[in-house]
Amino acid sequence: MTEEPKEQQNIECRMSNEEQTDLSVESVVEAVLFASDEPLSAERLGNIVGTGIKQIRKHVKNLNEKYKANNNAFRIEQIAGGYQMLTLGPYNHWLKKLLRIRSESKLSPAALETLAIIAYKQPVIRADIEAIRGVAVGEIVRGLMYKGLVKIVGRAEVLGRPMLYGTTRKFLEVFGLNTLKDLPKIEELKKPDA
Repeated sequence: MTEEPKEQQNIECRMSNEEQTDLSVESVVEAVLFASDEPLSAERLGNIVGTGIKQIRKHVKNLNEKYKANNNAFRIEQIAGGYQMLTLGPYNHWLKKLLRIRSESKLSPAALETLAIIAYKQPVIRADIEAIRGVAVGEIVRGLMYKGLVKIVGRAEVLGRPMLYGTTRKFLEVFGLNTLKDLPKIEELKKPDA
């Protein structure tokens, strides 16, 4: 029985649910490039995947041929001395819209701090948020509501019946949480003693 060439061998991988699956070297190259936010040299990619530079070039060529045959909106391009997965030029119009939306949805450090307080203390009134932060948060809370991350969840049973704030389903989506129970424990967020 002859042994398969290294570039055609399958990579065995254990899944989290203990099911076994075979992954091709080519699919691993694709996954690594897809996840990378910077160009990866053939050498670095080969070290990550566990194969040679020649094989990396061959896999990139094969992947690009598949992408072209499937009429995919992206290719693997050589850029800055490495490989990176990039969207094709004709899609720029829609990508600019996405980037505009993303920049509108970026949160300042003050907004992130306010959002964290709401997430951990909810339902919470604005006065309590301001007591923790030490500054007025009216505009920030309105901005978080505008972005769909915070909503009014009721009124407090105290004098003046102030509004109670809580997070939304969009908050869970944006931060990759299934439920609020998936938030890191406060103890885990504390800085270690120096």
